[in-house]
Amino acid sequence: MSLPALPLPDEARLPFEPPPEYAHLRAAPQVVRVACPTGLNAWLVADYAGVREVLGDGRRFSTRPGQAAHVLAAFGGPESPIQGFTQLDGPEHIRIRRNFAPQVSHPRRLAELQPLVQRITDEAVTRMLGSPRPYPLHSEFSTAITTAVIAELIGVPPEQRHLLHDAATALFTTSTTPDELRRALEPLWAYLHQLVATRRARPGDDVLSRMIEHSADSDRPLTDAELTHMNGALLIAGFDTTASMITYGLVCLLNTPGQWEKLCADPELAASAAEELVRYLGVGTGLLRQATVDTVVGGQPIRAGDYVVAAVQSGNRDTALHPDADTFDVSRRPGAHLGFGHGAHACVGQQIARLELTTVLRSLASRVPTLRIAVPPEEIVWKRDSVVRGPAELPVAW
Repeated sequence: MSLPALPLPDEARLPFEPPPEYAHLRAAPQVVRVACPTGLNAWLVADYAGVREVLGDGRRFSTRPGQAAHVLAAFGGPESPIQGFTQLDGPEHIRIRRNFAPQVSHPRRLAELQPLVQRITDEAVTRMLGSPRPYPLHSEFSTAITTAVIAELIGVPPEQRHLLHDAATALFTTSTTPDELRRALEPLWAYLHQLVATRRARPGDDVLSRMIEHSADSDRPLTDAELTHMNGALLIAGFDTTASMITYGLVCLLNTPGQWEKLCADPELAASAAEELVRYLGVGTGLLRQATVDTVVGGQPIRAGDYVVAAVQSGNRDTALHPDADTFDVSRRPGAHLGFGHGAHACVGQQIARLELTTVLRSLASRVPTLRIAVPPEEIVWKRDSVVRGPAELPVAW
């Protein structure tokens, strides 16, 4: 018997909503078997408690197949050129994360980064206000900010930042083959490998130098290959996912009655608005895990080796998290949403993403309160061949 297909977002039809099938799966709740775009068959977990359970238990559920291997053909399997930090479990994952995470998540480090993010954002807003209208917000504003922030954190100069774009485009495009992805990644890996050697010889005040220094005092210092792949993953993810959330989030804010006005009246709501956007819109294609033992989720037996898709956006719309979870509210107290993942493999760069989103929203609400989308909703072009959801471009005016 053929399996039903994994429900995937369709922003042109439902711009801010998970596919309607998920509401039915949450109501029961029930765990069902689905066929994924890359050919994997997986158990689909759609309710908040189930998604949190799967993501939070690294002993029962492994990330080794690759968190997006159910939707990205080039991501999983032995032929994939992506075999790094995010696919490690247990002590090896902890070892690398312990050296990595403090450089991008410690409160003191974030306080040091805040002026950099504010400066980059201020410059981007000023450029926008001096530009002709309609203005292509995604390519010229959102992507410009996140590229500059993440590149300056690592120490990648402007003339090399095209490597991020090429690698991210290949990585997140659903039709990319392993060979195509390998060719797109090789220039970035080569550049970063050389940068690691440079920072070992001449440390600077950047994330890579701090990782090298912090790791040197450990029992097993990070190797050049580990540093290359860790920083490459940070660059690629930080460039594309946060940029898309800025653009997608602004579409949501400007199309939900009263929400943009509420933010402009009180720009200090930017932090809660950023959190709400990640809850409401994030990770629409879900996260993949593989069962390591025979187990049970939501009453459904799952065999060791079975794949499981944790439907994050659906879980975040569960009334178990918020009674009005399908309502978008910039003043909502965040709650324990799953938009940045959960457990040992929660997004390592989530604090930087929060900082960027909050800074951008506060700055736009303060300086450009008349911001508006310059085309009718039906003319917004949405990404179709990417797991990072949102508009491919967004013309705006003010």
